[in-house]
Amino acid sequence: MIDNIITVNEDQGKSLAVVGDSYRIIISGKQTGGAYAVIDMLVPPGGGPGPHSHANIQEMFYVVDGEIDFKTEAGKYTAKRGAFVNIPKGGEVHCFKNTSNSIAHLLCTVVPSGLDVFFEEIGTPVEPGTFLPPSVPDEKELARLRLLAEKHGQKLYPPNFFD
Repeated sequence: MIDNIITVNEDQGKSLAVVGDSYRIIISGKQTGGAYAVIDMLVPPGGGPGPHSHANIQEMFYVVDGEIDFKTEAGKYTAKRGAFVNIPKGGEVHCFKNTSNSIAHLLCTVVPSGLDVFFEEIGTPVEPGTFLPPSVPDEKELARLRLLAEKHGQKLYPPNFFD
């Protein structure tokens, strides 16, 4: 139960480098009793997570600036500034990628929370807006990521899942 109004300044929240993107956890599940989390995402050209699913988490994206290509089992959608994408609970496989030449800015809300904790476990703490190049994981790292994803109710799929 949330007892108090939550306010967050532009310089607050935990900033993490995740898969080459820069994520700032604005409101964590710890602050909302697990009800939801809000994540500010900066996605550089070529950035974005690979195909994945999470059956018990609804994930919603608002495109603040730029453009992102979403792929789902239902097809492809290019989300531009002002667009909204809802990935409902149920486990549909999805991913997104910035195919433009400029940084895309997304606001992501997850209900219930949980992805925020996953990002904290796999991400690297950074200064806000800092990008670290994504690494190509070896088999041992892939196995670790799969285990962490499963721990947080996610399933990872091969990069070519939608091809």
